[in-house]
Amino acid sequence: MSLILSGNSGSLTVDSTAGITFPNGSNPQAAPSKVLQVVQGIYSTQFSTSSTSFVDTGLTATITPLFSTSKILVLVSQQGFAAPSGAGTQDYVTNIVRGSTNIIQTKSQISASQSTFGNFMQFLDSPATTSATTYKTQVYLAVSTSTVYFQWPSSSPSYSTITLMEIAQ
Repeated sequence: MSLILSGNSGSLTVDSTAGITFPNGSNPQAAPSKVLQVVQGIYSTQFSTSSTSFVDTGLTATITPLFSTSKILVLVSQQGFAAPSGAGTQDYVTNIVRGSTNIIQTKSQISASQSTFGNFMQFLDSPATTSATTYKTQVYLAVSTSTVYFQWPSSSPSYSTITLMEIAQ
């Protein structure tokens, strides 16, 4: 069932199955390309792994989109420290995951010497849902004798963030 409200500047449709529909530009909260909501997850617990298969880093955030047509801009910033073994460089791979679906993967290299790093990722996702949706990061190393640490060092405040922005379409 739909209810249509009309006025001098257009109409607003409320549909019991599809939700609320706004004509383009009639409502600044729902006009295309407008940010509808922002959610941020912050994680400060130290995490380390030498795993050669994906493991959760602990960084997560959940958003409930207002519209199934919305896109979610995912912004990740993770601070870390790498302790590779051997000479040369070694790879580590980071995923952004929606629910249980990998949506983007980045590959980085750790130099032969220990070093700090910033892991920054962004992705514009189309989850096509109005249900609560959880995003998280995962990481693995190409060689199990290496170690990567997030939220490091312990001697100073260090944290990682994941920011989710719902963008109207």
